[in-house]
Amino acid sequence: MEFIIPLIPRALLLFIAKYLGTTAYIFDRRGRKTGIANVQSTSQFKSISDSNAAELILKSYQSFALSTCDLFWASNINKTNYSEFVQVEFENREAYEKARQNGAIWVTPHYGNFELISLVMGFYNTKFTVVAQDFRNPRLTEIFKRAREHSGHKVISSKRAMFRLLKTLKSNENVAFLTDLTVPPGAESIPIHCFSLITSVTRLHAFLHNKTNAPIIPGISIPCSDGTYIMKVLSPLDIPDGCDQSTIAQKCWDIFEPYIIKFPDPWLWMYRHWKYKPREPLDVNYPYYSHVSKAFDAWLKESNEN
Repeated sequence: MEFIIPLIPRALLLFIAKYLGTTAYIFDRRGRKTGIANVQSTSQFKSISDSNAAELILKSYQSFALSTCDLFWASNINKTNYSEFVQVEFENREAYEKARQNGAIWVTPHYGNFELISLVMGFYNTKFTVVAQDFRNPRLTEIFKRAREHSGHKVISSKRAMFRLLKTLKSNENVAFLTDLTVPPGAESIPIHCFSLITSVTRLHAFLHNKTNAPIIPGISIPCSDGTYIMKVLSPLDIPDGCDQSTIAQKCWDIFEPYIIKFPDPWLWMYRHWKYKPREPLDVNYPYYSHVSKAFDAWLKESNEN
């Protein structure tokens, strides 16, 4: 995969990725069921028909397959040709330059080509320390690590990453990671409202900001029909002094949600975003896989009190 994918012509790669995504959709019955349940449990999409929900999830599989293929195909991309594949739009170029030089916390969700958005920033001379989860197979971890470091980044394991990221930020350098995967309720997580449903996500970005005052800069990669991408580097979050971590994490998600509502296909819908649900009040419809947990209720109560 690491050596074969870069040899494939771009047009053929788009076809292969679509085929792989479709195949995964057909055979991954659990993921397909989860994705449709996620769509129909969110207030913005709950009225969607079963057939339209299935079509959305199919496109989500195809988008994720292309993102994975592009991570390895991106060895063909460099400083001189990246603009042929990715159009970068800065909402606030001055804030970007200041953050790049002084260090910042760069965040994005599992949306569109989140892999490529990171790589392209390296070609802009913005080098990240990137947090990534390890695979069970160490050899696979190393393969993905090499691909993610192609443009000059440094990839570190998510295990005990907090202290390394603090050190990086205090050295006026840049860190980057994903913010939307479910984290078990506990000291490392924080509750947010995601499509009106409560979920448990990492508090890392909020913690790092409170400790260093480094700006949090969201970015998002929107796929185009021709296989290219529009990468939006958004303005730093407006975070008042003394803002608590829960509010910071919610502000971050609230930046991304409108993009996902407008272009829902590229989000990772087949992931179990809402593994837990509160015991009460339960005035919204959580997906079938969500379950009540005493630990979740206690954690949620403690988080709200803090």
